[in-house]
Amino acid sequence: MVLTLMINGDPVPYHGDPRRSLLEVLRDDLHLTGAKDVCGEGFCGACIVQIDGVPKVSCLLPVGRLAGAEITTIEGVSNSETLTAVQKAFLEYDVVQCGMCFPGMVLSMTHFMAENPSPTRAELKSAMTGNICRCTGYERIIDALLSLGSNGLGPVEEVRP
Repeated sequence: MVLTLMINGDPVPYHGDPRRSLLEVLRDDLHLTGAKDVCGEGFCGACIVQIDGVPKVSCLLPVGRLAGAEITTIEGVSNSETLTAVQKAFLEYDVVQCGMCFPGMVLSMTHFMAENPSPTRAELKSAMTGNICRCTGYERIIDALLSLGSNGLGPVEEVRP
């Protein structure tokens, strides 16, 4: 059986076992390594992708259930020439340390900020419960997101070398 997956806007045929996790297929078959394989239990958020615009942990999703869904990975959000508003804020506030949580955090917080363009600190803390970062105390991450203010996510901006 052949499944057609829509990944980052492109149709991708998949001929493998439909019970494999989306994370395995992304990393091992498609070499899209932005989603990280950390806990394997859906707890840490490092493997988050967006399914039809909603953040989901890819380590628990059987690929066979995703035919027809729009799958967006961190690789599909921006490229080496552009940054999203969340990525730009994270860069300006120097929030990235080891980088394991970063892709999932960007996808989760991009969705959250689109739904809540002017969140409070408490709302951001609550929204981040599905993303574990072992390096930071989350304060710089929250400060970066609060800096977006009522501007919300805004347009994708070009990267300046």
